[in-house]
Amino acid sequence: MLISSGKDTHKAAGPRHISIAIITISDTRTPDTDSSGTYLSTALQQAGHNLHSRHLIKDDKQHIQQTLELLLNERVPVIITSGGTGIAGRDVTIPVVEALIQKPMPGFGELFRMLSFEDIGSAAMLSRATAGVADNSIVFALPGSSNAVKTAWDKLIAPEISHLVFELQRHA
Repeated sequence: MLISSGKDTHKAAGPRHISIAIITISDTRTPDTDSSGTYLSTALQQAGHNLHSRHLIKDDKQHIQQTLELLLNERVPVIITSGGTGIAGRDVTIPVVEALIQKPMPGFGELFRMLSFEDIGSAAMLSRATAGVADNSIVFALPGSSNAVKTAWDKLIAPEISHLVFELQRHA
C-alpha cells in the first residue's frame, strides 16, 4: 500500500488556478523588451494559473512600494517581482519587499542562489533574491534576467505554488 506524505497531500489539496501578479522593475525595459515579464506571464498561464495583472515600473522605492501595497490590498495570492535585486545603487527592490514581509522564506533565496551557482558560478552571490509572506500574499523578488526568472519559476515557484497557497489559505 502506498502512503502519501503530508507534503503530497497538501500539494494535491492546493488550488489549481492561482491569481498571480507580475511586476517588472526596471529603468530601461519597455513592454516590448520585458522578456522576463513575458516569460512569467506565458509560463504561469500555460500552467493553468491566472494573470491578475502585469506592471512595468521604474526602479524607484516609492513606485515599488505603492504597486506592492496596491496588490496586497487587492489580496492577490502571489506577487512576483523581477529586477532591482542586485547591489547597484538603483537596486532598491529588496529593502522594500523585506519591509513588507512578515514571514520570510529564507530557503527560497538560498536555493535560488544554489541553482544559479550551477549556471553562472560565483556571480550568484550578487543576487539578493528573496521571498516571504506579506499580508497573506506570497511575494517573490527575483533578479531581472530572463535566465534567473526561468530558473526561479521552473525549479522553485511552479513546483510549490499550489502547496504554498494552500498553506496560506488553510491558516488564514
